[in-house]
Amino acid sequence: MSTTRPSPLECRDCGRTYPAGPDEPWRCTCGRPLDFTSRPLPTRDEVDVRPEDGLWTFSDFLPVDPHVTLGEGFSPLVSARHATDHASVRSTRASTAPGWDAEFKLDYTFPSGSFKDRGATTTLSRAVELGVERVVEDSSGNAGAAIAQYAARAGIDADIYVPADAKPSKLRAIEATGANTITVQGDRQAVTDACIEAVEAGDAWYASHAWNPAFFAGTETFAYEVACQRGWDVPDAVVSPLGHGTLFLGAFRGFQALKDAGWTDSVPRMLGVQAAGVAPIASETDDDSAASASTDGRNDVADGIQIRSPVRRDQLLDAIEATDGDAVAVGAESTEATHEALGRAGFYVEPTSAIAVAGFESYRERGVVEPAEDVVVALTGSGLKA
Repeated sequence: MSTTRPSPLECRDCGRTYPAGPDEPWRCTCGRPLDFTSRPLPTRDEVDVRPEDGLWTFSDFLPVDPHVTLGEGFSPLVSARHATDHASVRSTRASTAPGWDAEFKLDYTFPSGSFKDRGATTTLSRAVELGVERVVEDSSGNAGAAIAQYAARAGIDADIYVPADAKPSKLRAIEATGANTITVQGDRQAVTDACIEAVEAGDAWYASHAWNPAFFAGTETFAYEVACQRGWDVPDAVVSPLGHGTLFLGAFRGFQALKDAGWTDSVPRMLGVQAAGVAPIASETDDDSAASASTDGRNDVADGIQIRSPVRRDQLLDAIEATDGDAVAVGAESTEATHEALGRAGFYVEPTSAIAVAGFESYRERGVVEPAEDVVVALTGSGLKA
């Protein structure tokens, strides 16, 4: 099963639909985000799962064809159990933690160094289908680098709006592609506002990792890969960083699609991890997280998830409710200590990745995740970007 024409869009809040095209709106007229209209799900005998094809082996689940790819997908899924014992002799945090009795999904091994390649490959493939000539994106770094890299691969011009204090390593990754980098003074929302102003001027197509539904179609493949790598047995819970929720929501949708298609029989509990002081989802789902966010101060160490107003906030809360999930806020000290422990255990990730493991430790300590539960933790960004 493959798409024969670009898929139309719909608003799941007001029900409006929009035909596909280079002039399609980036959001509904009601102000809410758009998603692809529903399409038939493939049965197991309709799909030949070939890991060598990367995440596009699951193209029958996706509303876009693989026009732009760098071989992304099927990142390693490894046990973290043996690593903790070695790390604990060198890290106070690891020695006092209950242990990393989990599997780590190493999405920091992707071509641009982050999980954002999952969404970039599908988003730029959509842009090619629509005949787009220039894209714009706003990002603190990883999404911008991924969109810029895949736009370069597609031969499409890209303008990437970034904070003035973006990390030099991430800026270099964007600039290396030939994309136009536009720095914006102010907080993360100011960057988004400046980018949207350009979109509204009608100059380019919005390849947003927060708004564009093609990006979330790509992050659904996290779930397909995890299930496949585990012999179609899904974990009890999945833990990931949570800013705009591109991986969190995409993974939820992917696991739900597998269940709806009859490939699996359950959906994991979705557990998000936010930075203390910038934890809008955790403040609504968990009293302890709200207390932590107010007492630990702002966690600027996890710079990749500093999102005060997630675009798909209601969808994130719905995913948490549907799976009996949760969101927790984690402070800077815990993030830094876990980041050090991960490095000493051989996982070279950026701090925003480490916050997922710190959050997992918090869930274990608080009894939200029981010792017997089977958990996958997403490691999302390379330490080369720190």
